Amino acid sequence: MTDIGRASAVALLGTAGRLVEVEAHLSSQLPGFSIIGLPDTSLGEARERVRSAAANAGCPLPARRITVNLTPAAIPKRGSGFDLAIAMAVLAAAGTAPEVSHRIVYVGELGLDGRVRPVPGVIPMTVAARDAGADRVVVPVGNLAEAQVVPGVVVTGVDSLRGAAIDAGALLPPVDVDPVLADTAVPLPTPTAELADVVGNAIGVRAVLAAAAGGHHVLLLGPPGAGKTMLAERLPALLPDLDAEAALEVASVRSVAGLGARSWTVRPPWEAPHHSASAIALIGGGSGTIRPGAVSRATRGVLFLDEAPEFPRAVLDALRQPLESGRITVHRAAGAAEFPARCQVVLAANPCPCGNAGARSGEENAPVCACSATTRRRYLGRMSGPLLDRIDIRVRVDRVTTAALRAADGSAPSTREARAVVDAARARMHDRLAGTGWTRNAEVPGTWLRGPGRAAPGSTAELDRALDLGTLTMRGWDRALRLAWTMSDLDGVERPGTEQVRAAIGLRGAL
Repeated sequence: MTDIGRASAVALLGTAGRLVEVEAHLSSQLPGFSIIGLPDTSLGEARERVRSAAANAGCPLPARRITVNLTPAAIPKRGSGFDLAIAMAVLAAAGTAPEVSHRIVYVGELGLDGRVRPVPGVIPMTVAARDAGADRVVVPVGNLAEAQVVPGVVVTGVDSLRGAAIDAGALLPPVDVDPVLADTAVPLPTPTAELADVVGNAIGVRAVLAAAAGGHHVLLLGPPGAGKTMLAERLPALLPDLDAEAALEVASVRSVAGLGARSWTVRPPWEAPHHSASAIALIGGGSGTIRPGAVSRATRGVLFLDEAPEFPRAVLDALRQPLESGRITVHRAAGAAEFPARCQVVLAANPCPCGNAGARSGEENAPVCACSATTRRRYLGRMSGPLLDRIDIRVRVDRVTTAALRAADGSAPSTREARAVVDAARARMHDRLAGTGWTRNAEVPGTWLRGPGRAAPGSTAELDRALDLGTLTMRGWDRALRLAWTMSDLDGVERPGTEQVRAAIGLRGAL
């Protein structure tokens, strides 16, 4: 006598999910329980969790040989999120839950008492189930609010294995249980500081406006107390709200990171790791489940690296590939996971270890740099040339003097006014780039810049001369012209001219 039951689960690699069919086979051999189909250690331990949970939920497993197969077998399966699907497939094979179907996706970890515990990554799992045409997704009640942000799919929450079995047609009386709620991490708050608080830093304000409008990466170079962090913290408030597609992408990453119901947001995220962060903390990884790093958690938002030269050089260089492609693939022995990394990077750096290089030493009581030229070069050399070549905006932010403070009184726009300027510039970009697949100037390729996106005749003479002299790379030429397009959008002109190109060069002149 043999019986087979089927349910579905989702195998997650990064933010990409793959539907997995869970088959349970009951045979009349000696009692046993085996799981096949490339499970990892935590998934292999599901045998004991499922058996104990079923017994305590009032629907014990039959005393028969149980074989569970996870198809396709070649895909690695990790984590305890398969527990509920395995239990439901076995109960379907035993006839206890007759309405279980392979078109119903089950997600959740089982406790020994039969309750269903939340798991990370529910949003991308629900997206994968929807895209695969599943009829319904059953999740722990602790993940219900998180999963319901995904449109176009029916989501049901259950608090226990008994509740899931009753939902699938089991003839069992309902029992009230205390649901296990998600233990969510609290994300760092996105700064909402007022731009008008910045005084005496016109070049810094202009750089932040251009970065917000065109999506450009920024380096703010200057002595301590000049306002670099102050400027960086005002960038997120200038960015427009995320559209539905971008918000779902951000929520998927934050869900995998374990933020639970806090995963959904329509505001661009903000990440500011300490300079002691490792490459894994910045890029992603881990010994078990591969988790996203800060560069992925900041996707569609801002990644701020304060005191950038204090980061290990290898950690900074790990950003080079994601800055270019907008994605990061983390390879580990157990497999590879891909995460989005379409963030704006803002680097803040002192000009030397003491921070006083370039200060006005002639003024009374002004600080004087005690670092040698070699020391300064070595300090800034921690930010490699290839990394800096990917930074569109590089400006020097000087300390504010009393004269500048008086002259700049009330000159900085408010956040509301600046955001209106950014929105208008982005509207021009949207109209110009409609149908191309790009939405911001920072994304357009060099082929477009040298074709339909050519600047006005003769306006790139300075860029061409720098390219011929070898002081500017071809990548730098492209990035300078992208920035010139942003300057033209901010100025409201149709195409970059000499004035906009020179403005772009001026915003790249810190190094």
